Amino acid sequence: MAKRWNLMILVLYLSLMMVLSTHCPNGQVQLPGKGKNCIDVDECAEDIKRCGKNATCHNTFGSFYCQCDVGFISTSQSLNFSAADNEVCKDINECLQDKDICGPNAKCHNAIPHYSCSCLNGFYSTNGSKSFRGSKDITCQDIDECQNGNVCGQNATCVNTPGSYQCVCNSGFRLKSGGFNFSGSQEQCEDICSIDKTICGNGTCHRGADGHFCACHTGSTNYGHKGNRCTALNCDAFKVLNHLQEKQDLMVQLEKGCLNLTGSKDPKELGGKDILERLLSLIDELLSGGAFNDNRKVSTFLNLVENVLKLAAAFIEPPGTTRSSTHTELELLVKKGADLPKGAVTLSSKQAKLDLQLETAAGDPSYYPGFTTVYLLGYANLEDFTKGFFGRMKPEANHRFELNSKVVTVSVSNRNTSHLEVPVKLTLYHLKQTNEFDHTCVFWDASEEGGSWSTQGCQVVESKAEYTVCSCNHLSSFAVLMALYDVEHTFELQLITWLGLSLSLICLFICILTFSLIQSLKSPRTTIHLHLSINLFIAFIIFLAGISRTENRVGCAVVAGLLHFFFLAAFCWMCLEGIQLFRMVVLVFNTNFRTLYMLAGGYGVPAVIVAISALVNAKGYGTERYCWLDLGFIWSFFGPVCVIITVNIFFFLITVWKLAEKFTSLNPDLDNLHKIKVFTITAVAQLTLLGTMWIFGCFQFNEGTIVTSYLFTLCGSFQGVMLFVMHCLLSKQVRDEYGRILSRSSAPWSKSYSNISNSHTSKAHGSKSTQDTGESRI
Repeated sequence: MAKRWNLMILVLYLSLMMVLSTHCPNGQVQLPGKGKNCIDVDECAEDIKRCGKNATCHNTFGSFYCQCDVGFISTSQSLNFSAADNEVCKDINECLQDKDICGPNAKCHNAIPHYSCSCLNGFYSTNGSKSFRGSKDITCQDIDECQNGNVCGQNATCVNTPGSYQCVCNSGFRLKSGGFNFSGSQEQCEDICSIDKTICGNGTCHRGADGHFCACHTGSTNYGHKGNRCTALNCDAFKVLNHLQEKQDLMVQLEKGCLNLTGSKDPKELGGKDILERLLSLIDELLSGGAFNDNRKVSTFLNLVENVLKLAAAFIEPPGTTRSSTHTELELLVKKGADLPKGAVTLSSKQAKLDLQLETAAGDPSYYPGFTTVYLLGYANLEDFTKGFFGRMKPEANHRFELNSKVVTVSVSNRNTSHLEVPVKLTLYHLKQTNEFDHTCVFWDASEEGGSWSTQGCQVVESKAEYTVCSCNHLSSFAVLMALYDVEHTFELQLITWLGLSLSLICLFICILTFSLIQSLKSPRTTIHLHLSINLFIAFIIFLAGISRTENRVGCAVVAGLLHFFFLAAFCWMCLEGIQLFRMVVLVFNTNFRTLYMLAGGYGVPAVIVAISALVNAKGYGTERYCWLDLGFIWSFFGPVCVIITVNIFFFLITVWKLAEKFTSLNPDLDNLHKIKVFTITAVAQLTLLGTMWIFGCFQFNEGTIVTSYLFTLCGSFQGVMLFVMHCLLSKQVRDEYGRILSRSSAPWSKSYSNISNSHTSKAHGSKSTQDTGESRI
């Protein structure tokens, strides 16, 4: 009962307050006994959690607003907000907002609601505390660990670094792990001579004031650099040589220098550049004097050059040198240092380009002498002295070998180059830029029959007309070999060619006179025969005069271009004959071409083909052996020829078909049909003759058998004779004209003979009349 009364009193109070406050704005109230004045309501006092977590409520007269606490920000990033906005205060990550808030050498740690800074390892704060806020007055300073006593031990020196320190082994000392620097107490520096028994190679290790040094054994040297490993050096290579007696003064000097390097405790350094200059001068004298008359001298010479270059390169300062003389071109690369060099290098000259890895040039680290050298040496005319020595390499039948590059020597400081793990790539530029023949990579093998070219360990990676790329797993002297095809029975083929073409020229000349001068034979068909004969006549003359004149590149290209044009023109005129026969049979009898159209087809089409071919590939005209089209370009001739033959066959088939129909028709014109039949057979025989010749010709300019060579020669040489037989001797109309011409030319002889006969018979027949005498004379 009491609870009900309390509830009623509360309701009455609230109702009274609502009545009293109806005249005040929101956030204000009017209290009883205060008159009509409105007072502020403190919303923040009524509900301290009104703004949510990590936020503070701020009362205002008649209202209030919320603000996030320090270190927090609202989701809308606004400074003030109301409780109705449903904003949430999130922690601000000061470390992300300002990466340099703690300054250099310090690390930022985010916290709620603030952050803290701490110095990195090896640094201390200037205020002495481990944790601090970012400030200009507080910084992190380096701790000098080297001041904390002997932290590196007695055989190392401490070197302070920002935030840390390094222990560097003193000269003559090293870590067992192989390094020279360390930090902490995991390792200690020890005497190099005691922990690495192979550091001096073929020598004895000693520790001196400035570090260790190597005392080389007899027959070994470190080329005057006492801290380097000792390697073997064979001085016998510089002794007076039985196979090469020329200019022994340089060899004597080199032998003395070599013996000094391998036998003296304090050897003198040699002049590397001076040795190179004298070596190149010696090579010039040997190559210009023709000193190599056998393969043993060549082997001795190449071996000597390699040894001298290896000796001289040890005294050349990095990065190397470039030298050239009358008969040589040298590229030398030098790398020096305690560590083995790494990476790819390229050496280039006018004759070759070398690509290899420096690890290959340096070789086994246990034999590293402290330097790495790579050299590429090219000779101007050494190929002339080595071109006959091919050892076990045997050319195929009708082939012969010829060197198509300069000889180059490639070598490195690595003493073991007989089998390389990573092959080297060598690009050799061709002396004769051609891709007609197969190219082979070869090297000079001094162990085979006193010295000869060999392919073992080398293979062709790429071969173009200008160069060949070789990959070899060893180093030596290299060149590019090509196999040339030699045609057998050269004299017999040349004899047949000259005799056959001479007869053909005579027969073609008679054909030209026949079809141009005898008016009764004039027709579109004989016009075609006339131009066919003219084109073949000119082509044969050019063939005889210039097919082998390859010494002049431009002149040879012109000859090849003219042959290309005139042979194509001959095929075009044969095609016109097939079309003309087709028109005579299929369309209307005696329907003829206009002369202008025939000239455009007979000469215009080949002219366009030759012009386009020359623009596309002018270098395709002329080869190393003949003034004809290059094999890679031969389809600029055979392509149009195949099209023309195909078109001709098409028209001939239709012509024969239509002829057969007309023969079986009612009341056929047999005379004309027989005439066209003869014309067609002759044209087909003509096309077969010329087409068959070029089928054999496909093989003639590459590698053909002796049979195809004879067939091509016979078909080509006697082509003019066969055309004369088909178009003149087998033609009754032409034979009749020849008979009339012969009868006219023999008329004066007949007249003279008649006069003699009449003088004898006039005595016996004196009574005959004058008319009889005149008839007798006639």
